[in-house]
Amino acid sequence: MSNPAVPPRSLAEALRARDDVSLAALLRARPDLITPVPTDLTQLATRAGTRASVVRALERLDRFALQTAEALAVAADPAPYGELLALLAGDDGDPAVSAALPRALGTLREQALVWGDDDRLRLVRTARELLAPSPQHPSPTGLGPTVQEATAGMSPGRIQDIVTAAGLGSTHDAVSAVASLTALFADRRRMSALLAGLPEESREVLSRLVWGPPYGQVTAEPAVHLRRLLDLGLLVPTAPGTVVLPREVALHLRAGRAHREVEPLPPAVEPAATHRPQVVDATAAGQAYTALATVEELLKDWDEGGPAVLRAGGLSVRDLKRTAVALDVAEPVAAFWVELAYAAGLLASDGEADERYAATPAHDEWLEQPPAQRWTRLAEAWLAATRVSGLVGGRDAKDRTLSTLGPGLDRSAAPEVRHRVLTLLAGLPEGSAPSRESVLARLRWERPLRGPQRGDDLRSRLAEWTLTEAELLGVTGRGALSGHGRALLGASAPKTPGKVPEGPGDKLPVHHRPAVAEPLSPAEQATASAAAARLLAPLLPEPLDHVLLQADLTAVAPGPLARSLAEVLDVLADVESKGGATVYRFTPGSVRRALDAGQAASDLHAFLAAHSRTPVPQPLTYLIDDVARRHGHLRVGAASAYVRCDDDALLNEILADKRAAGLRLRRLAPTVLAAQADPASLLDGLRAMGFAPAAESAEGDVLITRAHAHRTPPRTAPEPVPDGPPAPDATLLSAAIRAIRAGDLAATTPRRQTDRPQPATGELPRTSSAETLATMQAAVLTGEALWIGYVNAEGAASQRVIAPVRVEGGFVTAYDHTADEVRTYPLHRVTGVAELAEE
Repeated sequence: MSNPAVPPRSLAEALRARDDVSLAALLRARPDLITPVPTDLTQLATRAGTRASVVRALERLDRFALQTAEALAVAADPAPYGELLALLAGDDGDPAVSAALPRALGTLREQALVWGDDDRLRLVRTARELLAPSPQHPSPTGLGPTVQEATAGMSPGRIQDIVTAAGLGSTHDAVSAVASLTALFADRRRMSALLAGLPEESREVLSRLVWGPPYGQVTAEPAVHLRRLLDLGLLVPTAPGTVVLPREVALHLRAGRAHREVEPLPPAVEPAATHRPQVVDATAAGQAYTALATVEELLKDWDEGGPAVLRAGGLSVRDLKRTAVALDVAEPVAAFWVELAYAAGLLASDGEADERYAATPAHDEWLEQPPAQRWTRLAEAWLAATRVSGLVGGRDAKDRTLSTLGPGLDRSAAPEVRHRVLTLLAGLPEGSAPSRESVLARLRWERPLRGPQRGDDLRSRLAEWTLTEAELLGVTGRGALSGHGRALLGASAPKTPGKVPEGPGDKLPVHHRPAVAEPLSPAEQATASAAAARLLAPLLPEPLDHVLLQADLTAVAPGPLARSLAEVLDVLADVESKGGATVYRFTPGSVRRALDAGQAASDLHAFLAAHSRTPVPQPLTYLIDDVARRHGHLRVGAASAYVRCDDDALLNEILADKRAAGLRLRRLAPTVLAAQADPASLLDGLRAMGFAPAAESAEGDVLITRAHAHRTPPRTAPEPVPDGPPAPDATLLSAAIRAIRAGDLAATTPRRQTDRPQPATGELPRTSSAETLATMQAAVLTGEALWIGYVNAEGAASQRVIAPVRVEGGFVTAYDHTADEVRTYPLHRVTGVAELAEE
């Protein structure tokens, strides 16, 4: 551990001065730093300064923390705390900025983007390169280069002319002249007097450049008011025809502010409407039931094998339209339900040669669960899914259309955005629905866009889709988070109404803190889902065991039907309309479908009588008896195909019908007709002519045709695509910190001076086998610790600090400070040994 009284000279020394809690916070915030675990703190500091890691860390800062880093990038290096505060709060001082700056600076320090004491704050070099102004990459602050940087290529004579024109004394060299000019521009009183003597046209030019971009164009012979600015150094030429406003001049004109608008506090999430919690829960429960019914209908529609899989993967546009029509929803909504069923593992491709989508075996298990548990499975899958249905119909990087269930729909940020949006809703009073604009503004503050991302605000689009999908799924009702939705997040209702919290790490009153801080672990999510199911179950409608039969050959189901009743009714009748009540219509075709499935007319009469709250209408009785009387009178079998009937007059009627010409029928016997068509086509043709034929087997028995449930082989739900390395758990953090500390001890422990050449820092010690053995044996007697180089069986080299206990049989048994345990090492794998200096 470094001496805290000595200021750190590098990021590695600053990390060395941290305690384990602080290191754990760093590794938790930036998990890419321990993938793999660094060998020591120097390697950790090096990795923390790489461009990819710094860019990732900057992208995860909130707006004010990022503005603080941007201000440090245009400040002196190192910069005192007072200079940073002045750049953010301005000359007049902003109390909100002064209060929020310690938190923002603490975030940057915790994430190793800033190091050093308050009197010597340093931004990590890579971050400074990314955020500092340059002609190729303008600063987000809109500031230009300093006077020293802008005049770097200017001749000493020209610099002396500027100094003289500004009323400053001439100097002996360009360096002191630039320093004198910089001091003038940084002096508020003298600078105000200098600007007051300029004509109005000159001050107008400066006002156009002050907030950026700081570059402007001039002609070879600039106007008088521009020439005056150039003579005083208020504009500095950087290239032929191009001038720049120096940073010190711009800061004076901005009253010391690095940003036009500083946002130290996040925008509040404002309620747009307030409803009674009971109304919200009832609305959400109704939508949850609709979600279950929609997914069931989707999978029932694909029960015998759904649409074909495109060669490139996914559904075709035509199949998505057909699915949308079948579900009676818009195409984007249909894409959402299909993707949700896929994310929950309820449908997948069957993997056959003619590959199609179908329900998985997990779908049958899902149907057997209580409705509330089925809903929580869908909701859990939605929360964790990285596939985004809202992207369907868009274009990928290669300008290919993105299709439902196809590749290219994964967005690793989706689960985090969904969770954050619902957390914001959970922070509002119960029954409060937020305005979408305030939610989007809050998310943009928490993760502001940088650079090329500004044109593609994916997080805002994900947030909008989250609000829409949460309503479709029944997590929210009327825009407000429901009670079961709150339980699903593991959140509790705010006890006191208040604003949504300002962000992680803020010292806010209890009722202003987040209702839930981060996604739950699998065990916590299981507990939360069980609680959500308990809250939702009483709100879902109880399934009915009856329908209302009407004289117009329809049946009205006034609510959800019990599964056994719904399955039989789906075969016996066709769905005519849906809504609060479902209307079924009985037709000759639907009745024949039930008879084909093995039902007898008596079975159908008994079924309707048992499940109707109204008497069975006479027209429906006549319909069933009439279809049953004709059903199977004609028999179709396989010759190529044949028709047989005991009534030769009926066969004569078929032969005389012009509609039978396509079947190419001919009489083989008085009661048998042969056809060139196959049995299935013959059945369809005769049914289209108004007959009710039945298929028969080779033995002459009537074939019972039931819906064939096509299932895929066992399939697992798709794994979400992670957003970078996963956050380490406490066990991994503890082990990683212990290994880093031990490796740092081995790398930094001072060695005793000997006549042998000492290895450079980071290199393994090198000694002969005899020297290694002798030093080890001596250390056993004296109890001293040694620094060794060791190469394991995989060839990986490492440095270790050990205290030898026993040396025998070609092995050394020692207490390894690196691993914090006693280990045995083969001596032939020890590259060398060095004695440690005495404390």
